[in-house]
Amino acid sequence: MQSSSHLFPVALISAERRGDLSEDVYRLKPANSPDISVELVVTRLGMADAGQVRGVPVILLHGSFSNRRFWYSPKGVGLGGFLARAGFDVWLPEMRGHGLSSRNIHWAKNRVADYARYDLPAIGAFVREQSGQTPHWIGHSQGAISLAAALGGEYLQAADVASAAFFGCQINRRYWSLKIPPVQCGAYLLLKRFAQLSGTRLKRGPEDEPVSIALETLRWNGFMGRFKDADRDWWAGLAQVELPVLVVAAAGDRQTPEWACRKLYDQLGAAPRQFVCLGREQGFSSDFNHVDMLVSPAAQQEVWPRVLNWLTHAEMR
Repeated sequence: MQSSSHLFPVALISAERRGDLSEDVYRLKPANSPDISVELVVTRLGMADAGQVRGVPVILLHGSFSNRRFWYSPKGVGLGGFLARAGFDVWLPEMRGHGLSSRNIHWAKNRVADYARYDLPAIGAFVREQSGQTPHWIGHSQGAISLAAALGGEYLQAADVASAAFFGCQINRRYWSLKIPPVQCGAYLLLKRFAQLSGTRLKRGPEDEPVSIALETLRWNGFMGRFKDADRDWWAGLAQVELPVLVVAAAGDRQTPEWACRKLYDQLGAAPRQFVCLGREQGFSSDFNHVDMLVSPAAQQEVWPRVLNWLTHAEMR
């Protein structure tokens, strides 16, 4: 079968009409990481009756225990569908072993470092090739953390990113108990007993996560821990980021509290940049939490239009 890309093998595995939207699903095999079995599925949304006319590309990165359905339900509801109907060229990647992306051979060892170093650059390159434009990136939770690592590690360059938006993203939240070596060691040994973490059992989402993701987070937050890999200090690199950035916190989010999101905002050297907290004190209808900040009827009315406004103005800068 002929590849849909000149970059690496890509197969168009489905092309469907979903109501007023078109849905093209691609399977990418970048072969750019030590595990060459990695395949990534990316869904492209557009208006079904628009033909070949496409708008500005936007890449939406889901969080942990999740998949593309966080952005786009089977009925076409979600921020992804909203942005497609507003004229954007919407791309929904599913990370290794999530949604339509199969589990790679070494799935149990997957890390955010792999997403940042290998997967996001491949996805970005494919979107640029297909659209002919530089994409905007929006990440939620772990998707936003992966985006921050890719930017701080310079795996994504300025030419790869028109703007970046981080929703519910904290990186250097301090769990002081983990700074005590015996506590950190005990937590490590406890987690090592598991091969994976079940999203359904933990009531966190429909997908499983490899325990290596949790161990990586433990290392960042442990004694002498820092947001980095063996080669680059991602946290320090964020201060060198020079592109429009939006950071959004939710007042009712206990997982990623406002102050932790603001630390990311303060570390970014980006300009222009904007910080928004979704809470009653800021004029919103409620104190949004970690999930309903993007997936709720209230978010449709109060948050999605702000995202559209941000993208529209970022594109004009």
